Amino acid sequence: MSAGRDKRIVVAIDGPAGAGKSTVAQRLAQALGYVLLDTGAIYRAVALAAVRAGTAWEDELGVAALTEALTARAGLRLESAPEIGGKGVRVWLDGEDVSTAIRTPHISLGASIVSSVPRVRAALLDLQRALGAEGGVVAEGRDIGTVVFPRAEVKFFLTASVAIRSERRYEELAASGQLTDFDQVRSDVELRDRRDSERAVAPLRQAADAILIDSSAREVDAIVSELKDAVLRWSG
Repeated sequence: MSAGRDKRIVVAIDGPAGAGKSTVAQRLAQALGYVLLDTGAIYRAVALAAVRAGTAWEDELGVAALTEALTARAGLRLESAPEIGGKGVRVWLDGEDVSTAIRTPHISLGASIVSSVPRVRAALLDLQRALGAEGGVVAEGRDIGTVVFPRAEVKFFLTASVAIRSERRYEELAASGQLTDFDQVRSDVELRDRRDSERAVAPLRQAADAILIDSSAREVDAIVSELKDAVLRWSG
């Protein structure tokens, strides 16, 4: 049975940084023939746009105005790109491919900061919902099942221990040539966790109807298989 021949639904995957959401979401989307919606990439693109505009991430009014202008001119676009590996999504900012530029620790921290601004989230909410309006979407982030797509047919909350998530992030950075200190990586992960879970607007939390998946000691293929089976049971 193929999900592509049955009802094409919205699949929401939430969880903290380093839990493996991007990798799992990418492979699940490919397995189902769905489109990948990496919402974290959207906030990273806003953080990068702010840097380039000389707007401090902590400048809520400035970042909000920048984001509203960006969405008004349709300056932000995502497209599935499994051929590029990694996150499997290509990100365009005002016509420039910034897929690599947004994947640094610095921009990651900026994404966490700008995503806590209510007007930024409001400006990007319609964009995210529009991308998933037709279904057939695997969306991953931190508030997908609670805010962006609260009526998503299937929801997952993917997590892992801080130690495991820090190790994964360290290895990811090393593989991309970004040399850094493991203790600093772990500190960044813990800081990101606090920012995401304690922010006033759309904090990171597990939706009441989300299936909890701990990826700490599991292979990606096994996780993807479990998620795919759950989606097929619902859509079939």
